[in-house]
Amino acid sequence: MAANTHTIVQALRDRFEADAILGARELPIPVPTAADRPTRAQSSAAPAEPPLPPRTPVSDEERESRRVALEVMDAREVMGCTRCGLHATRTKTVFGVGNPAARIMFIGEAPGHDEDVSGEPFVGRAGQLLTAMIEKGMGLKREDVYIANVIKCRPPNNRTPATDEIAACKDYLWRQIEMIRPEVIIALGAPAAQTLLGTREGIGRLRSRWHSFYPSGTSTIGEPIPVMPTFHPAYLLRDPTEKSKAWSDLKLVMARLNIPIPAR
Repeated sequence: MAANTHTIVQALRDRFEADAILGARELPIPVPTAADRPTRAQSSAAPAEPPLPPRTPVSDEERESRRVALEVMDAREVMGCTRCGLHATRTKTVFGVGNPAARIMFIGEAPGHDEDVSGEPFVGRAGQLLTAMIEKGMGLKREDVYIANVIKCRPPNNRTPATDEIAACKDYLWRQIEMIRPEVIIALGAPAAQTLLGTREGIGRLRSRWHSFYPSGTSTIGEPIPVMPTFHPAYLLRDPTEKSKAWSDLKLVMARLNIPIPAR
């Protein structure tokens, strides 16, 4: 009984903490059904990964070199890209923003309406929530991280990108990752996670455990980058009850990078 009480208290603490950080205004209490109750296997927590060793600081010269390389790729290749049919309906391409030597890279699915107009990723309601996750939750600044999407043009009506569109565009993302060399990637939503990891598993099975991305696209060349899949902020806006799970994923990233949880 004591163990069950501790589990309930911890779950409620995590939920209230996530709501406070990620902006929920009310606390819906769903009544669990038998199907919702975790099995013994599901309840077993995966062993914690050890923190990554500190990496060599990036010099100002190297940071500037990466910034210029990213700008050149955007200006010379992405802005005029016609690799798939999305170029015919876009307003602007949406390349990416942030620190060219970021420790953390957030990767989403595709630009939405606000992003298509502004040319910057995650600036709408989902972007505001992502900013809260970064700044309120992780204690970082938005400009400390790098934010991009799998594809650089908005699909009509914000539909999920087609397989051929992802195939035509993902080389740009691969090169962004290789230039930035993040210590950790946070994949926002199933399409981003599936593209990075080459899997068809859903986000519910992928999240909360570590995976590896190989910058060269192969396991035989290059050092793997740890990937933590989590829910897309747009999904969290539709279902705020999942915010505590997203917060637990962010805490796994912070522990891996030795980032302290900010005092509340």
